[in-house]
Amino acid sequence: MAIRLLLSSLVLVLMAESKPESPAAAPNAAPTSEPARSEWNARDHVPLSEFIVQAHRGAGELAEENTLEAFQLGWKLGCIAESDLRTTSDGVIVAFHDDNFMRVVKGISPEMAKKGVKDVTFAELQKLDVGSWKGNDFKGRHVSRMTEVFALMKGHPEHRLYMDIKNVDLKQLASEVKEYGVEKQVILASTKYDIVRKWKALVPESQTLLWMGGTEGQLNKRFEELRKTNFADVTQIQIHTHLTTDSKSVTRDSVNPFAESDRFLIDKGNEIRSHGILFQTLPYGGTTAGVYAKLLDLGLMSFATDHPDVTWDAVKAYYAEKGK
Repeated sequence: MAIRLLLSSLVLVLMAESKPESPAAAPNAAPTSEPARSEWNARDHVPLSEFIVQAHRGAGELAEENTLEAFQLGWKLGCIAESDLRTTSDGVIVAFHDDNFMRVVKGISPEMAKKGVKDVTFAELQKLDVGSWKGNDFKGRHVSRMTEVFALMKGHPEHRLYMDIKNVDLKQLASEVKEYGVEKQVILASTKYDIVRKWKALVPESQTLLWMGGTEGQLNKRFEELRKTNFADVTQIQIHTHLTTDSKSVTRDSVNPFAESDRFLIDKGNEIRSHGILFQTLPYGGTTAGVYAKLLDLGLMSFATDHPDVTWDAVKAYYAEKGK
């Protein structure tokens, strides 16, 4: 399935139809008992073939994380795979999430379990099995160099990758990305706006994702920072949403089922789209068809997920309602 990010110009044209409200007024909107829905809807503006599902850490819960096999599965499922990047003691950029080996490496000494990627050479890291923790089907899988991932992407524009920066030299990473000619296939992800801006200056052809979580007040402060630069260098924004109720009870008619209010998410989506930026969320607390339908009704354009198969089923079901 071809997955392409919407051109900013197209989004801006489409947004002219959505009549966004003033972002300043949104947080003070009076609470309501009626289900809120955005005037803008992905189903009416984004072809299903262009809808973006980010597969967390490669393929989410369907595979051991951050391995070549996980990324390949994520691509096979029609997702943009996500990787976490760290650097070994001898300067090799690899895909690995945690600060230490305790969770995903079994059968090592307590001393080694406390160590992390930065404490070992790549040769030492290659000796570790990072698949067995997931089950016998994943036994014997190893940490990969990012250059190995880029090699799989080269010549395959449909293979795209989110790169969540943990501990990496941006100039070195930019050089490796350019070496394999995958500048337009990578999306630099960070919670730090300055990192996003530095990366965009190094690789202008790439996309960027600024992700954030917190209370509405904390999120509003993040948006105040972005307004000062007119959202410069950001092409995607991910706001974490947190269910406050049982996910199985959530329907499209649910009122404020997330800690982030319906009105808040609608207004933030309107503001984000007005800048030609993709609006994504990673929902915490459950992944059901009702949860995704509710978020799509609130104007979400994309999802990050640990359950890409479930997410795609829900998105396709929602799109199938068009015209009914």
